[in-house]
Amino acid sequence: MERAVRMNYGRDGWVALPDVLSDAEVGKLRERIGALSTQRRPEVVHEAGSSTVRAIHGCHAFDEVCDRLIRLPVLLDIAEALLREPVYLYQFKVNIKAAVEGKAWPWHQDFAFWHREDGMAAPDAVNIAIFLDEVDERNGPLEVIPGTHHLGLLGSDENGSENTAGKGDWRSHVSADLEHTVPAELAATLAQDWGKHKFTGPAGTAVAFHPNLVHSSSNNRSAHRRSMLFLTYNKVTNAPLNPTRPEFLVNRDTRPVVRVAESRL
Repeated sequence: MERAVRMNYGRDGWVALPDVLSDAEVGKLRERIGALSTQRRPEVVHEAGSSTVRAIHGCHAFDEVCDRLIRLPVLLDIAEALLREPVYLYQFKVNIKAAVEGKAWPWHQDFAFWHREDGMAAPDAVNIAIFLDEVDERNGPLEVIPGTHHLGLLGSDENGSENTAGKGDWRSHVSADLEHTVPAELAATLAQDWGKHKFTGPAGTAVAFHPNLVHSSSNNRSAHRRSMLFLTYNKVTNAPLNPTRPEFLVNRDTRPVVRVAESRL
């Protein structure tokens, strides 16, 4: 399985991850995230001009269930198989699209933020996304353009050489009006050439995707919430030297993650 996962990930920039968490584990996470979303703290981000929660960041730092999640062997095995080196947790976030009110994420590449804002040298990291709710066509699924991770950074800095570490306002990195985007016209052209794929499925569905994969998601037009948890593992050797964004966006502990002895939450 490890070889097939690496092959599909290398070709498409993403790969499905079956049987990562049980229904009970997903339920436990959903319960914890629900409780955390009621807290008033900098890590909890709201939709512009609203009390509706848009995202929660750095949950592993203040919740024991989330901290245990990042140490599960099943997840670390995947990250290390794809990156082929010891890894640490670069970022933990939960994106929540409330029913009807949840707003879109425009076309972008995650590495644009990590490189230009944090000074990460190379896209030697991997996102693991876990659905905490059922995701369908109407509640704002993550949509990707397969293969675009082969193109490097796109948009305002096509050659990826620019490094503006610390110059942006981190709030524009977590809002519907993102700082670094792939222009819609360019995304449309890429989609014609490469196609598009929407990640849908029941709660517990999991996928891994590359930091340079062009992706977006639409508004939630349904009566059902869509929450997705994202763990970003980075090679220890690829850790940014002097990140300036808040620690809940850029983890400063770059030691290899230590696995828990038990295999489940």
